[in-house]
Amino acid sequence: MLTIALIYPELLGTYGDGGNAMVLAERARRRGFESEIVDVGIADEVPDAAIYLLGGGEDGPQRLGADLLRASSFAARVRDGIFVFAVCAGLQLLGTSFCVEGDDEYEGLGLVDATTARGETRSVGELVVRVDGRALAGFENHGGRTTLGGDVEALGVVEVGRGNNGVVDGFRTPAIWATYAHGPVLAMNPWFADKVLGRALGRELEPLVTVADQLYEERVAALAR
Repeated sequence: MLTIALIYPELLGTYGDGGNAMVLAERARRRGFESEIVDVGIADEVPDAAIYLLGGGEDGPQRLGADLLRASSFAARVRDGIFVFAVCAGLQLLGTSFCVEGDDEYEGLGLVDATTARGETRSVGELVVRVDGRALAGFENHGGRTTLGGDVEALGVVEVGRGNNGVVDGFRTPAIWATYAHGPVLAMNPWFADKVLGRALGRELEPLVTVADQLYEERVAALAR
């Protein structure tokens, strides 16, 4: 059974990021794998799972989410090897620090050597990131500027939009992949959904062709014009 834990959807559920869980479950099902989605509410203990999903959220919910996760078993479970896919605010709170309203610096979970400061302008619009030779398409809406430590690998190189800093987007460690792309990004990028799913399952997956692939190609072609 593939257990997909959606962490605090009532706090970190902006822009339909919870749809990432639905995509993973459905693409697993179509390949013959049983799966379940567990919504982890703010009063719930973080369960064991194959993958944790963190979405985007506003400053107050992001700060509360960081507090709750710090008091839970989440960080210990991730250090033990449970895989995490994070988006936007979820990306920021996994780092060492992030800024909330009024430019106040707030402590992150410290799972990744990354800090997020406030930018002078907000980044809103299309985001295209080159990841492993392919385009990852989504949209961004954030005021952060994320700096990675010297040993932290970015998820990809920005082609449209800003991502972390106008040059790279997100980060990738053995246990955590993260991006600023909303969408939900896994629905918009079926090839990347399968990379995330394969990582969670611990195996390489056979191709699965659906209408989502055509929609992806059309979107990427339109953004390239």
